[in-house]
Amino acid sequence: MIVFSRAIFCLLVSLVLLGASACEVERRKSDAELGLNPQQASGRHIYDQYCDRCHEPYSARKRKGPSLQGVFHREYFSVSGMPANDDRARDIIRFGRDKMQGYSQELTQQQIEDVLAYLHTL
Repeated sequence: MIVFSRAIFCLLVSLVLLGASACEVERRKSDAELGLNPQQASGRHIYDQYCDRCHEPYSARKRKGPSLQGVFHREYFSVSGMPANDDRARDIIRFGRDKMQGYSQELTQQQIEDVLAYLHTL
């Protein structure tokens, strides 16, 4: 009976710990939940494919590049100090800067505009 009670206790503790750790993982919101229009949703998917590997969209978790959350809510880009506007961001996406490669050969002009539209939602 004591062995059975210990087994039940261990099982309950495991379930509680599993449940607690599951609370820390945030489910990725859908495009609709974020209120994205079709252009922004397209930009989000392009961002996921090309940008997310180096730039975290919603947090400061360490990656190669800075987080892009609120990138257009600031007057200047945090790393380069350049004005935070569409023209500068478009150039950086096309031609790269410092450690970031340019994507003018991979992305069309429309895809770049879609990414910019998504970046404005962060």
